[in-house]
Amino acid sequence: MAEDESEEVPKLPPDARLESLDQRLERLQQVEAKRTGVTRPDPGTRIAQQAFGHLIGAPVGGAVIGWGLDSLVGLTGHRTFPLLTLLMLFFGFGVGVRNIMRITKTRTPPGTE
Repeated sequence: MAEDESEEVPKLPPDARLESLDQRLERLQQVEAKRTGVTRPDPGTRIAQQAFGHLIGAPVGGAVIGWGLDSLVGLTGHRTFPLLTLLMLFFGFGVGVRNIMRITKTRTPPGTE
């Protein structure tokens, strides 16, 4: 029976050629990123943009849906114009706040994008 039963590969000395290749590859990737102008987005900026979108989009979407429902109910002869629009506007605001709370809780660590 072998003394090392963990079945791990014994640590080999680092190969200088692989290290050189890694360094050249990293340098070429940096040059290519500068040439094409590709940068990684800041995770904080991305979350702020999503939050802004939820705070604007959800209430506006709710108000549009409420206005449509008011229009449909108005075709039947009932007058409910501001009621459903305002109700759905506030409902949309609540959904937006809930979505912001959700995206801020499930934040990804920096650099894992």
